[in-house]
Amino acid sequence: MKPSPFFRTSGRVLAALAISFVTACGDDKDPVDPPDSGTPTTPLYAFVAQVSVESTSTSYVILTDKVDHTEPLSLANATEIPGRALGSGIEKTGALFVSSSGSAVVTRYNVTADNKLEKAGEVSFAPRGLTTIGEYQNQFQFASDTKAYYFDGRTAQIVVWNPKDMSLTSTIPLPGMTIDGTVLSFASNPLRVGTKVLMPLAWRPSAGIGITKKAGIVVLDTETDTAQIATDDRCGYVRDGVVGADNQVYLATEAYGAAVKRTAMANPEVPEPCLLKFDPQTAKFDAAFYKSLGALTNGSATGSLLQGPTGSGYLRVLDESTYTVVEGTHPRVIASAVAWKWWKLDLKADMTAATLVDTLPASTGSSFLFHAGDRTLFTEFTNSSSTTNFRELTDQSGKLVATHSGLSFSFLQLR
Repeated sequence: MKPSPFFRTSGRVLAALAISFVTACGDDKDPVDPPDSGTPTTPLYAFVAQVSVESTSTSYVILTDKVDHTEPLSLANATEIPGRALGSGIEKTGALFVSSSGSAVVTRYNVTADNKLEKAGEVSFAPRGLTTIGEYQNQFQFASDTKAYYFDGRTAQIVVWNPKDMSLTSTIPLPGMTIDGTVLSFASNPLRVGTKVLMPLAWRPSAGIGITKKAGIVVLDTETDTAQIATDDRCGYVRDGVVGADNQVYLATEAYGAAVKRTAMANPEVPEPCLLKFDPQTAKFDAAFYKSLGALTNGSATGSLLQGPTGSGYLRVLDESTYTVVEGTHPRVIASAVAWKWWKLDLKADMTAATLVDTLPASTGSSFLFHAGDRTLFTEFTNSSSTTNFRELTDQSGKLVATHSGLSFSFLQLR
């Protein structure tokens, strides 16, 4: 399956993977443009940090010409955005699209020759019923420089818009995405297979602690601008997925869902973390395929599935020899503990066990994957979620490569 050259998802670890959104062009030091192009050839990256003080959030877009930093990234010269900002776009095109929880406006910034951000237009999604834009970077998906999508859970639709002339194009309704009495959460790492964007869905009760026993996925066809939703009732909070070597999509309960089950082991109403299989061509779950995640990791609390080398994924497994689960602890605290180890799972029909990757340090359960050339970085939130560390996943070393104050939900290579 040949991917569109404009798509990129956070699920890729190696450049050879079929779900790559964009072809990588070497490491950080490789020139992006020909020497005679008249444009800068050094790389440029945007880190977006969200800093919260007394429940008020301010975001900062930090530009840097390298990924690896021995000192924390400074917010001093960053572009300041009110609220929780998200930065998105097509890699290495010199444009960053910034949105904020403070409004329904998306602003385009172009990179100038002296490595600064210059406003180049804006578009409001308010005519489509939105009052705010939030959650994750990858709810923005780009099919080309003239067509992009925003997945919105509050209004149950996909907004289609033009990032070149900054205008609204159309909407794709998703009424089946809403479940009464629940809160919807999108995948932080949606997937790409051929011309399709696959966005896993997760639900939890709007009151109390728990997860809803339902898995779901939106299948968006970027050629026809049509979408459908498939669901499965065997387990819940299935918000992570990877594409296997068989071109099937494997979907797993996220770390928060595993933490909920860990705090309610004796409650049969709380579904166990599971692994399901989904066919992107037929848009159907495989009714004959079901794996208990705990059974793959010696009975440990297990959740989240991130893309590994071709044909494999990484499960996150709670290490209770270093972190003690105390009765009454909120599952969010458990999922955020720096105690989730990495286990490699080969995605095949007869999979029976995952294997500990002991070179990767334990980190927080809910990690985001970002790309810098042919490198893949994962994040961990530390210091009571006041600091974000970026670590190396490509070589399975977990090396600390960058850190900054605040939480980071966005990273993009601009050049």
